[in-house]
Amino acid sequence: MRSAQTEVVFSLAGRRDSKRMAPSSSPADTPDDVRRVLGIEGTAWAASAAVYEVEREAVVIESDPYQPESGGIHPREAAEHMSEAVPSVVETAIETAREQAADDDRDSDEAPIDAVAFSRGPGLGPCLRIVGTAARAVAQRFDVPLVGVNHMVAHLEIGRHYSGFDRPVCLNASGANAHVLAYRNGRYRVLGETMDTGVGNALDKFTRHVGWSHPGGPKVEAHAKEGEYVDLPYVVKGMDFSFSGIMSAAKDESDAGTPVEDVCRGLEETVFAMLTEVSERALSLTGREELVLGGGVGQNDRLQGMLREMCEQRGAGLYVPEDRFLRDNAGMIAVLGAKMAAAGDTLAVADSAIDSDFRPDEVAVSWRASESEPTPAASTRVEAGAAAEQQGAEATVTIEGDRVVKRRVPRSYRHPSLDERLRRERTRVEARLTSEARRHGVPTPLVVDVDTAASTITFQYVGDSDLDAGLTAERARAVGRSLATIHDAGFVHGDPTTRNVRVESGDEGADRVFLIDFGLGYHTGHEEDHAMDLHVFAQSLAGTADDADRLQAAAEDAYRATSERGDTVLDRLRAVEGRGRYQ
Repeated sequence: MRSAQTEVVFSLAGRRDSKRMAPSSSPADTPDDVRRVLGIEGTAWAASAAVYEVEREAVVIESDPYQPESGGIHPREAAEHMSEAVPSVVETAIETAREQAADDDRDSDEAPIDAVAFSRGPGLGPCLRIVGTAARAVAQRFDVPLVGVNHMVAHLEIGRHYSGFDRPVCLNASGANAHVLAYRNGRYRVLGETMDTGVGNALDKFTRHVGWSHPGGPKVEAHAKEGEYVDLPYVVKGMDFSFSGIMSAAKDESDAGTPVEDVCRGLEETVFAMLTEVSERALSLTGREELVLGGGVGQNDRLQGMLREMCEQRGAGLYVPEDRFLRDNAGMIAVLGAKMAAAGDTLAVADSAIDSDFRPDEVAVSWRASESEPTPAASTRVEAGAAAEQQGAEATVTIEGDRVVKRRVPRSYRHPSLDERLRRERTRVEARLTSEARRHGVPTPLVVDVDTAASTITFQYVGDSDLDAGLTAERARAVGRSLATIHDAGFVHGDPTTRNVRVESGDEGADRVFLIDFGLGYHTGHEEDHAMDLHVFAQSLAGTADDADRLQAAAEDAYRATSERGDTVLDRLRAVEGRGRYQ
């Protein structure tokens, strides 16, 4: 019996144009002029093919989504659907390309496409293999180059392409994924991500619990409009986040008799506020003023509204693609495939294996290789001689002589009850942990006054600049030592980014390095939590430094030499970094 993959090969490769020569075992050389690209998508549930006409900026998408009868996506059923649907959508797209090519000045025996792009990962392995097989067959059939596209980078690039933004931060919110990305030094750096499950999958887990079918996101959105807010756990660690505890609490609320509409409202308000907050933190960290939304969950009106309000408060730009480009689709694969093909970033058939765990930060961004690195953005935190008032990620900071007044201003995108709770809790925690770190010998500002009701703290002014304005190995080592000290004392910083470290320059390199902004900190003795602090620092280095690996190594060496459990925590850090979060 033929496998599903073999069926795809026979149905596509067997229908070769009679005027074409038999294809070679490797795709043709990249054409000088990439005019039309076929894209094929099938990472999980949507069998999709598209034709992108570069000159006309026209994208025609043909999709056949898999609809499970109950529960979530079943990998075997999804693969069976792909084996049946992929040949059909691909042949329909090819016919579209033929019709378009008839208007070209091409010879009648020329191929109607110039390249074939396919989703190489991340996604469900059985589905990806069918799509990869189909793409190879079509590339050989027309003797054109083959392009392997990272599905998540395509979500980012379709927004960047149509927005006209130069260097945006991207929030990817899809079924199996959730992360914040920004481009630097030839790659998209992961500034923050889910530490357990994707945002769409998290919502699906709740909807399956209450007996609703896939996809769960639209059902949560519909019911939330009729509900009242319910308080649920809010878990942000730097720019990383976790959904597992929220989903467990939501299930418990439903089982306890809380109306499902109210639980859905609580889910939306909590989960989307977390995603909006980490997006704002990423904008603040990188100094960027542009945000792009990607992924199927991005179709949610409430999420879009939160992001829009946040960007308006910051004076930043937001671009939300059309719904057809937010959900899984081959159009984004074709558009990015055209850029990659034009840059010569193609694959030999022998090298085109799929990668179900293909991370976006593993992609060499060849199509942007000619871009120069921008001048680092001016620090948005308090500096000597700076403006009297400046805005950080969640607070307004005012200089008053040798004092710094930090006000956690209301965030209109958050539900008022959630916003008030977070501002008060973080103000109280920041004051307490800043002082506690200082008692253990870690350089921090002196806390002068605290007004929890007004969410305001007054600090001693410290440092000349933020760490991101002058990253050195010795300063990174100082951060490593300070983190080791507070971890051994039984608490974490929670958000040790390069913007939350202040530096006071001394003679002959004798700098003093201060930790600030302990608002996300908490008491814990778990190595996992300590490793997360180091992970957050490493992510911020990747987003702001040209030599992030060297600086991270310096911080880890100092941590190991200082902490009583340095080796254990660093081993756990390696586990955190190596998790298969895109499965």
